Amino acid sequence: MTAAVSAGPVRVVIVDDHEVVIEGLKAMLAPFRNRVRVVGQAIGVDNAMAVISSVLPDIVLCDVRMQGASGLDLCRTVRERDAERKVVLLSVYDDEQYLFQALRVGASGYLLKGISSDELVRQLEHVQGGSTAIDAGLAARAPDTAARLERDEYWPGVRHGLTQRESEILSLVVAGLSNRGLASKLVIGDETVKSHLRAIYRKLGVSDRTAAVAVALREGIFQ
Repeated sequence: MTAAVSAGPVRVVIVDDHEVVIEGLKAMLAPFRNRVRVVGQAIGVDNAMAVISSVLPDIVLCDVRMQGASGLDLCRTVRERDAERKVVLLSVYDDEQYLFQALRVGASGYLLKGISSDELVRQLEHVQGGSTAIDAGLAARAPDTAARLERDEYWPGVRHGLTQRESEILSLVVAGLSNRGLASKLVIGDETVKSHLRAIYRKLGVSDRTAAVAVALREGIFQ
C-alpha cells in the first residue's frame, strides 16, 4: 500500500465483527462528517485488508477482540504493510494489558467504547496529527502497571505480552505436555490449543514449540 495524504476530513475504515457496532459508530461520526468521514467498513479481520487496500484510509478503527484473528493481529499486518497507515483500537476492555499489547504492535491509539462522539472525533484528529490516543483512565494507571509488568507481578511472561491463559499453557509446554495433553488437562479443544500456541509463538518471536521452550527458559519466565 502507498500512504494517502488527507486533504480534508480524516478518512476512516471501521472494522468489527458485528455489523450493529459498525453502524453505531457510523451514526456517532455522521454529524462530524466535515471532520471525520467513514470511507469503508469490514465485518471481521478476514475482510479488512481488502477494504483497507482499496480505499487507503488515514486511520483504521477496529475492535480489539474479534472472532478468529484479533484487532491486534490486524494492526500488526497493517503496520507491516504500510507504516504510514494508522490504527486505533476501540475496546470494551478497561485493561492496561490490552493497552500495552496494542502499543507493542504499533497502534496509534487505544480507546474505550464508552467514549463520546465528540471525544472520539477529537482523538482521531489528534492521531491524524501524529499523536497517540489513549483513554485517560488507562493512561493514568499505565506507569504503575508498566513497572509491575516488568517485575512479573501479575503472572509469568506478562512482560512478554502473554495473557494469563497463554502463560499457563506455556508452563505446560515447558513441562513437556503435548497438544492432546494440553487439551485434556485444560478441558479445551485441539483447535483452541493450537490458537493459543500460535499467539504464544508470535509474542515470543518464535515459530515452534522447541524454540518457545528455549525462550521461556532463557528469559527466566518460569523459575
